[in-house]
Amino acid sequence: MSELNQRFLAALGELADEPVEQTGPTSDFVYVDISSIDRESKKITEAKPLTLSQAPSRAKQLLRAGDVLVSMTRPNLNAVALVPEQLDGAIGSTGFHVLRSRWLRPEFLLRLVQSQRFVDEMSALVQGALYPAVRPKDIAAFTFVFETPAQQSRIAAKLEELLSDLDAGVAELKAAQKKLAQYRQSLLKAAVEGVLTAEWRAKNTPSETGAQLLQRILTERRARWEARQLARFAEQGKTPPKGWQNKYPEPVQPDTIGLPELPQGWVWASGEQICDFITKGTTPPKELDPRGQKTIPFLRVTNLTNRGELDLSDEVFVSVETHRGFLARSAVYPNDVLMNIVGPPLGQVAVVPPTFAEWNINQAIAIFRSVEGVLPSFICRYLLSPVAQKWLKSRSKTTAGQTNLTLEVCRSLPFPLPPKDEQQELLGSIETAMTALSSQEQTIDHALQQSVAQRQNILRAAFAGQLVPQDLNDEPAAVLLARIRAGRAAQAAMKTPRGGKPRERRS
Repeated sequence: MSELNQRFLAALGELADEPVEQTGPTSDFVYVDISSIDRESKKITEAKPLTLSQAPSRAKQLLRAGDVLVSMTRPNLNAVALVPEQLDGAIGSTGFHVLRSRWLRPEFLLRLVQSQRFVDEMSALVQGALYPAVRPKDIAAFTFVFETPAQQSRIAAKLEELLSDLDAGVAELKAAQKKLAQYRQSLLKAAVEGVLTAEWRAKNTPSETGAQLLQRILTERRARWEARQLARFAEQGKTPPKGWQNKYPEPVQPDTIGLPELPQGWVWASGEQICDFITKGTTPPKELDPRGQKTIPFLRVTNLTNRGELDLSDEVFVSVETHRGFLARSAVYPNDVLMNIVGPPLGQVAVVPPTFAEWNINQAIAIFRSVEGVLPSFICRYLLSPVAQKWLKSRSKTTAGQTNLTLEVCRSLPFPLPPKDEQQELLGSIETAMTALSSQEQTIDHALQQSVAQRQNILRAAFAGQLVPQDLNDEPAAVLLARIRAGRAAQAAMKTPRGGKPRERRS
């Protein structure tokens, strides 16, 4: 193999080691932290103008155009970006490792830290559970095939050409994805406002209207309460006191101000009126369930979706003992409807499937257990509709970046209640449309996954020397790398105190 075709490994720390001033701001400034980076486009999109008095303790690093920022926290998310000309002089968070080099072109370096090998190697080195992060020295130790600056420029240009075409295709797929999401919302809105079943109503007369169904539900609800009270008096050997029925807790009435007019035969009802109960889950302390066989699925917000079904790609289980004991009040069962009440995003909803006989949930999820006459899937589809979502979000509270709904808000949520026959007809129409919609969404998701794989294949080829041919007129990379290393060694020798040991160079 000729010297030209040999591949030479170098570490980031020996080539991207230009000093970065840690002086922090001295006046009003523009701040770049990890949240400023769009992880998909790998660009800084949310730089924050701040006054000096607003400076966070992490605002230390003086950035220059051409710097490549690598987030040290959660490297699997690959929050990396190039500092553009307009952000020269901005202040960066110490949560970034800043790569600044005389020998590596910024565009080449940015693509290098997007490669799957870089992401995988950094992810394997994370430390800490709450804020998993890598250290600067971990990033500095990453090795790659060194190319001359001229070849780096050619590689970066070819990558820009290929990846721009790929990005254009991805943009089209995401636009189609967005249109499908809008159609989903339009379909749900039409369903819960009665538009979807207008033709059915014109041809059918239900045996029981929505108002009659609600009255029956309320009558049966009170009868169950009275039966429980009488059973309690009998168990205690007491005679029911005078006026005991007056203590019945009436369910909250729906607040219908600003809501659309319902079709004939429908009626508004509150969540508390049409559910046996609405409550939230509990999260057990870590030390409570350290041992024993864990067989009860424990659901978290990440398991809920905006499609009305669970995502069980990341499952957690608790023991039967914990489920029956500490978590007894938050047990859920098939056909319970779950919605997250902590976000963002709010309004993820799912119907519990019959996969397991019993489940459990954490404190960020609310249970809606519908009564007879109200179909769980109807509850689910309404909660996902823009009508319910708008109502809930207008009553949510945001504190420290976290959005919350109270159980009181969930219980007072107005539900449109059609006759049971019409609920079934409505759900049949929705499911037919949703099945076709899901098929299109899956096709787009598959294409997007292929785009991610194709991107990594292109990057892999680029950094393996397979994307752009070498130029015979270039100085051999080996010669340049040897000269760089010799220069570093000479600098280090000059800094060595007489009779002492060389000072350690910080990576």
